[in-house]
Amino acid sequence: MRALIIAVILVVAATTVFSQTIAITNGKVYPVSGPPINNGTVVIRDGMIIAVGAQVTIPAGAQRIDATGKVVTPGLINSSTELGVIEIDQVRNTSDVSARGNNNIAAAFRVWEGLNPASVLFAPARNEGVTSAIVAPSGGLISGQAAAIDLVSGQRSDMLRRTAVAMVAQVDNANNAGTSARGELIGKLRTLFEDVLFYFNHRTDYERAAARTLSASKADLEALVPVYEGKMLLLIEANRVDEIDAALALARDFHLKIAITGGAEAWLCADRLAAARVPVLTGAMNNIPDSFAMLNQRQENAALLRKAGVQVVIVASNGSDVTRYNARNVKYEAGNAVAYGMSYDDALRAVTLAPAELFGLSERIGSLQTGREANLVVWSGDPFEFSTEVEHVFLRGREVKEPSRQDLLIERYKPRPGR
Repeated sequence: MRALIIAVILVVAATTVFSQTIAITNGKVYPVSGPPINNGTVVIRDGMIIAVGAQVTIPAGAQRIDATGKVVTPGLINSSTELGVIEIDQVRNTSDVSARGNNNIAAAFRVWEGLNPASVLFAPARNEGVTSAIVAPSGGLISGQAAAIDLVSGQRSDMLRRTAVAMVAQVDNANNAGTSARGELIGKLRTLFEDVLFYFNHRTDYERAAARTLSASKADLEALVPVYEGKMLLLIEANRVDEIDAALALARDFHLKIAITGGAEAWLCADRLAAARVPVLTGAMNNIPDSFAMLNQRQENAALLRKAGVQVVIVASNGSDVTRYNARNVKYEAGNAVAYGMSYDDALRAVTLAPAELFGLSERIGSLQTGREANLVVWSGDPFEFSTEVEHVFLRGREVKEPSRQDLLIERYKPRPGR
């Protein structure tokens, strides 16, 4: 009998937590899917948004959060990270971001299978308003497959939102591709997709060893079939304008669905990118080229692309230290994009709904709409202003309040009277 009573109490407690209703009131609400709402209210129940607007009836018993003078947005999405798959550059055992592959091709590599849910790098990003991220592999010609995660606490399975959201490749570094020149790299990539096409049409012959030798393993060829079929996005890192044009030609010739990452010189071919409906993942923090492939890099890049009609997704662009350790900086990238000519609405969309649409997540996250999951942030002011602070972060409808490692270190070592 006692055990039964305890079980009932636990069930009731769990139901109470899950059924929590929260009303965020009187804030400036940016749904992103529609115009901003002054003195708006967002109501959350069971992890979902059930109402958004200026004239919303607040359910009885709802917990209220007064957002007067504050800003409410969807949680930010950083679309280019290595969160959870690398901790310390110089400690090999903490790096699971790059696969050895075969012939510099690792299409079968699923980076999320090495995701460390206990990474200390999640909390700083989450505490600065990043609620979701794309975790992507790096290295080689074909790096492998990326996944979308929510920055919730828990196990890997709890964090994964969608696996295999994109295949990652590059045409920017001949050496990493196992080649000596860009022309050779492009040729190798073309040969690979010719082999994928051959494999797709001759699977039976391949299985009985009656086919010609192909440039990739069976596992990698199988992994690339959805890319060839147009069912999986191919992210291609390209910075120089000729690299971008080569990627566009590859997509055209093999009917691939692609997006450009990096895109330092993308503004120079914005018309061609817009005509091909190819999105660009880029940032706005850096105008100092760190290689000869980025000589024409400029901070107006995102604005110029958007004005030309290109779908822009803003990502952290200031080197690997950002994708690995400072994923939270994506809000500063968006703010800089506004400073260099991008409209505010476009910049906010570029870190919320635009990436959600690109990676097939927009039916669940990326905007504040009825029926969407409650991944949202309450900011003390403009989220793109340096001095603005995050006041509340909701992930799947539950407020997350977890100090980061930095917070703990500050608390431990801050000066105190008498010390």
